[in-house]
This record gives sequence, C-alpha cells and structure tokens, in this order.
Amino acid sequence: MVVGGRGKAVCFLAAYLSLFIRSLLLTNGEDLYYRSTVKPPVSWTNDLRTEFSFWEERPILINGNFFCGFHCKIEGTPCLFAISIRSLRLSSSFEFSTQMVWSANRNKPIGLGAKLQFSQEGDLTLRDDHDTLIWSTNTTRKFVSGMKLTHQGNLILFDRNNKTVWQSFDHPTDCLVSGQRLVSGLKLKANMSSTDWSEGLYSFSINNSNGYFVASIGSDATLDYYQSNGSQRNKLSQFYAIFSDPNFRPFDFPWDGGSFIQLGSDGHLRLFGWVESEWKEIADLFNDELNGCDYPLVCGEYGICSAGGGCNCPEPDENNTAHFNMINSDHPDLGCSPNLPISCKSSSHESLLEIKHVSASASYLPNNSNITDIESCKQACLNNCSCKYSVFRSYGSSPVPSTLCFFGSEALSFKREVDAYYNSSVFLKVQSSPGHFPQRKKRSNVGVILAITLGATFIGFLISIVFLLQLKKDPKDVEEDYLGHISGTPMRFSYEELKIATNNFSNKLGEGAFGCVFQGTLPCGAQIAVKYLDSFGPVKKSFIAEVETIGSIHHFNLVRLVGFCAEKSRMLLVYEYMCNGSLDRWIFCRDKALALGWQCRRKIIREIANGLAYLHEGCWQKIIHLDIKPQNILLDESFNAKVSDFGLSKLVGRDQSQIVTTMRGTPGYMAPEWLNSVITEKVDVYSFGIVVLEILCGRKNVERSLPEEDAHLVSLFKRKVEDGKLLDLVDKYNEEMQSNAVEVVEMMKVAAWCLQGEYAKRPSMSMVVMFLEGKMDDVNECDFSNLPAPAEVETLGHLKDAAAVTASSLIPSILSGPR
Repeated sequence: MVVGGRGKAVCFLAAYLSLFIRSLLLTNGEDLYYRSTVKPPVSWTNDLRTEFSFWEERPILINGNFFCGFHCKIEGTPCLFAISIRSLRLSSSFEFSTQMVWSANRNKPIGLGAKLQFSQEGDLTLRDDHDTLIWSTNTTRKFVSGMKLTHQGNLILFDRNNKTVWQSFDHPTDCLVSGQRLVSGLKLKANMSSTDWSEGLYSFSINNSNGYFVASIGSDATLDYYQSNGSQRNKLSQFYAIFSDPNFRPFDFPWDGGSFIQLGSDGHLRLFGWVESEWKEIADLFNDELNGCDYPLVCGEYGICSAGGGCNCPEPDENNTAHFNMINSDHPDLGCSPNLPISCKSSSHESLLEIKHVSASASYLPNNSNITDIESCKQACLNNCSCKYSVFRSYGSSPVPSTLCFFGSEALSFKREVDAYYNSSVFLKVQSSPGHFPQRKKRSNVGVILAITLGATFIGFLISIVFLLQLKKDPKDVEEDYLGHISGTPMRFSYEELKIATNNFSNKLGEGAFGCVFQGTLPCGAQIAVKYLDSFGPVKKSFIAEVETIGSIHHFNLVRLVGFCAEKSRMLLVYEYMCNGSLDRWIFCRDKALALGWQCRRKIIREIANGLAYLHEGCWQKIIHLDIKPQNILLDESFNAKVSDFGLSKLVGRDQSQIVTTMRGTPGYMAPEWLNSVITEKVDVYSFGIVVLEILCGRKNVERSLPEEDAHLVSLFKRKVEDGKLLDLVDKYNEEMQSNAVEVVEMMKVAAWCLQGEYAKRPSMSMVVMFLEGKMDDVNECDFSNLPAPAEVETLGHLKDAAAVTASSLIPSILSGPR
C-alpha cells in the first residue's frame, strides 16, 4: 500500500505525539507500559518493538532515570542485556539520550531473537536465538522471589524476606553510578574501544594489600599507571568521592538528570553529568596527577610520546636501519609496527634497539630487584622469549646508585623523560633483517692486509675448482643448493623423514592442480600437512616462490611453513596442520551442522584482512599473494583464519608502486586490471572483496547452474545495489545470517569498496582492517556505481582458456577437508 504525502504527515504527527506523551510519563517515572519490579516466571524476547523504535533501548524494567533491557547498536544489532541511565533532551524532538552503565554479556553480544528468562527456580538467564546459554546469575534454588530495578540503577534479585540475593552493583563493568560502591575485590574494566563493548586492557580497582586506588593496564592488570591512597588532595578524593579503607563509598553529585563515572577505553577516568541538555564531561579525575604521556597507550604500541603530546616511532639504529613504521601517518596515536616481527624461533637474529631518555608511559614499574646493572638487564630480556622491551633506570650519582630493571611482555607506548634525579633508557627487542648481523670490531691494518693477501690466493684456487665442478653439476642440484642458501628458510627435511612422518604418504587429505596433500606427524608429535608437488616447470617456480615468500615471515593469520624437502626431482612443502580445512567447505555447504554463524564469519573476514595487510605492509618486502580465494583460506581448531598457498605470490620492492607480470590467479577472483597486465597489491584487495561477498552470500562467485543473469555474483551484486535489494543476497540457508541481515548488508559495503573497478579507488588492506576494527566511522569512498561492468567480469571468467594465464585451477572439493 502506498501512503500519500498527507498520510505520511498524519502518521508522523501521531508518532511524534505518542513519543511526547510517553516522554512526559517517563520523566515522572510512571510509565504505563513498564514496571520496576517483576515476579517469576517471566521471559522477554529481543525483537523490534514499535514502542521504542526511536532509540537503541528495548526496555524491560524502568525506574526513574534508569532503563533495564536490551541495549543495541543504532542499526539494530548486536545487543547487550544492560542498564542505561537516560535524561530527556528537551528539544523540539523530545529525544532520549541514554548511556549504558552496566551490561551482563559485553563479551558475548546477542542478536534478534535472543531471550531473557526469569525462571520459577529464581535464575535469570540470557540465551541467544539458538538457545545457547550466554549469561546467568546462577541463583537457582536460592529462594529468589522477585526482581527489581532501583531508582539508583541497581538490578536486584531478592528473596521472600526482601533480602538481596544477587545485584548488578556487585558486578560492575566500566561505570559507577551515584550510590554504587567499589569495594576490594571488584574492578572497573574499560571497553576495548568506543565501538567495541568487549573488555579492554584498562582496569580500575582497590589494592587489597594497601587500600590504594589503582589504575592498571594489561591482560593480567599487573602494570599500574595510577595510584592514590585517598589522602592526596586531588579531584578524585577532594570533590567527587568519600574514601574509606578499603571502600570507594557511595557518592552523590549536584547535577540534575543523573551522573556517572566511567573508565574510558583510553584509560581516563571521567565524571559525566547531564548539563545543558546533553551528557558532558565534568572532570577527568586522573588529570591532577597524570599528564597526557602517562597513559600507557596514548601513542599506541611502540609509539613515543613527547612533552607537547606528539607521537613518533622509535628512531633508526646506528646503521640508519629503521625497525618501526607508523601504522597510519594521519593518526600517529595508532602506534607503530615492527618492520620484522620478533619470534622465539629466530632469537639468534634478535638484538636490542636502545632509546635514551625514554621510559614506559606507565609510571609505576615493578623492579626485578636481582638485576642491578644495565648489561644484565639487557641480556635478561634477550634470554626471555616473552620480553618485548626492557626499561633500565639508575637513580642518583652515588658510587652504588639505585637501579630499576623492568621487562615488558606487552607492547605499550613510551614517553620522553629528562629528569635530574635519574637516567632512563628503553631497549626494544627487534628482529635483524635476513643476512644482517652486527659488524665486528675492526682489526689492525696490518692484519687486514695480510688476511686479504692470503685469502685472495686461496679463494682464487677454490674458484677454479668450483667452476670446474659446476660444469659437471646437475641443474637439479643447483636448484637444491639455491634453496639451501635462501636467507631465513625454514627447516629442511629429507625425503625419508617425510615418508616416515606420513606413513608412506598413506593419509591423503586432497589434491590440486600441482600435487597432493598428505597428513603426517613429526617425531615430536606435531601434526603436519605435506604437499607433494609434481615435478614439472611451473611447479618448480611455485615451489621456490613459496619457500622464498613465507619461509621467513610469521603472522597469526598466515599459515606457517614448517619446512620443505628438495631432493632431485622430489619437492615437498610441510605446513602446520589445519583441522577444519579450507573456508569453502563451510560457506558453500548446505548442511546446517556445518553452517558458520554471523559472528564467526565476521571474525574470519577480519582475520583474512589482517593477514593480507601484513603481507602488503608489514614485511621487509611487499608480498602480493595473487591467488586469494576460499580454497586458500584455512581454518584451525578455533576457526581462526589463515591465508595459505603462496605458490603464485610475487615479492615487490617497497618503492615499486606497479609491476607488469605474466597473468596468474584463479578465474573469477582476478581484478579487471589483469586485462592490461598492470598489477599492484590492489589485485589482492579485489580478490578479498570477492571472498567477502561469497562469505556473506553463502554462494560461489560463479554458479553455472543458475540463470545466466545470476551466474556471476559481482554482476548480481551490482544489480541488487541498483534495485535497492541487497537483503536478497544474504545467505538464505543460514538462519543466524538472516537474523543479522542488517549487519551483513553493512559488511557488503566493505566488499563494494574493495571491488571498485579502478584499482586506485580501492582501499589498502590496512584501511580495511581499521574499518573492521571500528577505527573508521564509515566507508566514505565507496562508490557502488564503480563496480566492474558485467563484460569485464565475463572476460576475466574466460581467461582460464588463454595460454598467457598462469592459473590455479579450482580445486576438487576433497581439498576442503583438513590440511
């Protein structure tokens, strides 16, 4: 039915008046629809109710300024069971402005269809739309007779004598509201970011041993950056709280409309109040004692904070080698990334980069008291695999000055310090470039001349012998010697060792265009997948490319090459074993038992992006994969995604923006610029966009069984964009994908961004990662009209028949199993 202009106006006016009337009722705490107390049994379902469709809140209980219910993102999901404080925005629209102050399931958000149940046995449980338990108060058989939301925002389960059995005040998240206590044993935990509700790195608590109020950072909250015993005349103690040992006692503020204290994702503890019709920061409660550089991640990982608040990366070493690069020059506070990741397996190539007059941003560093000199402090860090940096301070100028040695296992920010009372240096553990070793001390000129004279004579003799031997050497042996001298290559196995490990290659996992994959077990018990390559020309190039490319790089989202074998005509690659096989097995399957949920698919998309961003920007040489497709994305036992199969990859110098090469890849995943034989890393971005679409739609990019107009996914995607029917593309065989369709369609923007026909308009993979992690608000540069034309897609689809294409054929489905 089509509603005319006048009808629309009437509908809008009716909704406006309804909202206005209900706002007035809510202001007085007398809502006609919602209560503040309920008795069991009762349940609520998270659905799109019309009464509160204007806001993020779907209330269950209301009392005064507090809502208790489902708190959701603006787009509808994900959601938390939460308590929010709100105030009426007295403007022409009479909007509510809410602030979440407590949540039950911050680490496990729910979607539409989730259910909150208050059982007859007295337990309050939250279950998702598949009836999986997400959260519970664990109050079964504790004689609970009711549940209420107090005017202070405390959710309480009480017994028949009205005694509290369970209350939300005993389980704080990142906020304290007026009247709430923070006692010893409880802590505030900040959100991961402004857009990610899950627990972050910062915490605020009371030290059990001395009653100090402590702000900490780290997965185990062992590194303090703020301490106060309550007697100091700072904002936290003087104005906004009454301290008592060991309780952070109830506090009250004069501002109308509510107030709360929040530990932010940046580590700041702030007081907010309702002022001039909006939530405003009243005070930053740490500011009397901390400056901007004192917050542990103010400049991101490895960033150095200067007195003026600027962020920079560590300087190059004495050889002018830069070990760190800024992640985003437009946002220096995002930190720096090491050019080469440190690894326990290559500790022999690790060294320490000294930065003088610098210390860790966190002020309260514990001391390894048994280490008193700088060299021992440095060596102890080098000997400790988990140590990423060490800090050494020396105090005073006496013959035996006081010292401090600290090891850091989690990368934080650092700050410039010039102090008259102590000297401080930071030593960052860095990985030396392949082939780079510290220079030895110069010998005397006489020794050098003598060594050169004798050496030249001997070397000339050896060269003559080697030259004669090379004339007789088999070309296959030359290739083996070449592989043996590639810097940073992984372990080399003999053919006999791999024959034993695979039980004579008896357990076949799959086969592809270049060979077969077998499961095996090393003597140490580690599971491996062994790829036995056929010995013809293109495969040799693929073999060498794979060993060169991933032999010396390590990243969580790249499959690890354990080793290789090259004996005569035998070429084998040894990988870590991925028990869940390749991605295509899970996203193209119609079996509901194998279906991946939305959260898992979203995680996989983010992890593929992380792996590609590392290849393009995190290695000492840029690596273009050139064959990104679901068959080359492997999943471990926890469904962590790892990019694999680097047989077609290309190493490119960082100063090369474009290269021209022989066409290679898999039809259907190849970017339009292949037609001109001009490629950059943006061809991987395009292939990633195709894979994202396949993950979201649950179908292959080319389906020959469908009508011609629907056979090519990119062409269909473009048409649905033009028709405004993107919801039609969401995987229709997966109920969870359908229930999260709004978020799925939002993710399709990322795919469209990556599928721009002009490669210059595609984002870098690091920009994609930033968007997926919530560090970019929107895909502003996405142009749906710039998707490849159907003719381009069709042309590239037929390129597998062209002789010029080095193509990786679509692999039989057996390869989708574990490998």
